[in-house]
Amino acid sequence: MNVINLEKDTRTAQRAKVIECRSVWKFFGENGAAAVAAAKSGTHDKEQILKEFGCVVAVANASFEVFEGETFCIMGLSGSGKSTLIRHFNRLIEPSVGEVIVRGKDVCKLGSADLRDLRARHIGMVFQHVALLPYRTVLQNVSLPLEVQRIDKARRLETCRAALETVGLDNWADRYPGELSGGMQQRVGIARALAANPEILLMDEPFSALDPLIRKQLQIEFRQLSTRLNKTSIFITHDLEEAIRIGDRIAIMKEGRIVQIGTPEEIVLNPADDYVADFVEGISRLRLVKAHSVMDTSPDAVKSVTSASQANVDDDLQTMIDLALARKADRLAIMDGARLVGAVSREDLLKAVRGIDIR
Repeated sequence: MNVINLEKDTRTAQRAKVIECRSVWKFFGENGAAAVAAAKSGTHDKEQILKEFGCVVAVANASFEVFEGETFCIMGLSGSGKSTLIRHFNRLIEPSVGEVIVRGKDVCKLGSADLRDLRARHIGMVFQHVALLPYRTVLQNVSLPLEVQRIDKARRLETCRAALETVGLDNWADRYPGELSGGMQQRVGIARALAANPEILLMDEPFSALDPLIRKQLQIEFRQLSTRLNKTSIFITHDLEEAIRIGDRIAIMKEGRIVQIGTPEEIVLNPADDYVADFVEGISRLRLVKAHSVMDTSPDAVKSVTSASQANVDDDLQTMIDLALARKADRLAIMDGARLVGAVSREDLLKAVRGIDIR
């Protein structure tokens, strides 16, 4: 298949790196140094390290970059190491080996004052259990981070009311957590994280305990919110559909290792191994796969559609199917702006829906 990854080039072009994870390993246990040496040498797997050294390999040689304004999802089954990994970025956990760089600074080398400043002003975190204080109102809960920063009361209240308005809870400011639904409480948690206007949001399975309909609604709202506010977000989930709905890119973890990083489209079309293939099996391609991934770019194909009905290079399969049916078209001309770049036939569309390699 001739895959032209226009989306990835556009997303990362000229964007600054906000977070870098450089060969990070995390071991839990007393014989960490010996376990690290054995793991890095490749002589021992995870089970052997546990048996011989009594150490658990939580994260194994994780490396990636996250760009400004990007939502980067880390997903995997329970015990894959994803929640351990996210806690390295605000140094709730320190790596056994490797570096975690935030805005060009190694967080493990920050002094106490700089680390507090990083957590208070630059990174907001939302957990699965939002842990609102039941004896404080919604507004008072949201104001906690600003109280820690000793922001004066008038400015604090103004900022927190604005944060509540952002998540659609401005009319609930004086209510108590017990009066709110689970979805509303998660919105309060997001507002609390936003109150300090951090550059980075760390989201550790924030919607996993919610009912499916509320969960989907919050996923859509979070995606819109992070895009509008241009927040750089790392989002942890065990649900691939959630990762696809939210993420610009997805990292899939297995037993502490990252086995594949890519856009949702790349992950679904080109799984790195059987483990990833099992995850993506059954995922609908209709709203995920774009024209640039299924089009034929050969000169003969392009020449054959010079007068055909046109679709955009970023149109998804559903859009192209609807267009082909409405125009009774056997082939579509794929346009990148004013430039003809490829062709898609009805057969191509059917094969793409079935997940069959077209080329």
